[in-house]
Amino acid sequence: MAILYPITTEKAVGMIELENKLIFVVEKSSTKKSIKDDVEKRFAVKVEKVTTHITPKGQKRAFVKLKKGFKADDLAAKLKIV
Repeated sequence: MAILYPITTEKAVGMIELENKLIFVVEKSSTKKSIKDDVEKRFAVKVEKVTTHITPKGQKRAFVKLKKGFKADDLAAKLKIV
């Protein structure tokens, strides 16, 4: 289980609508491949790209871009983000 929870800030919601991306806080030891596999298996979507970054507080965040045909809005609604 690489994913811990989704980010629900205003910026994150904007990325859902404009870029078809979701932001998750993930375990620090998780890799991009494990994050991709976890998202695809858990939410039944296809992932185009995963970008990660570690915040100054030491939290690892994954920016997950979904492939065309899969809408981040739908997944966000399922996760009760928007």
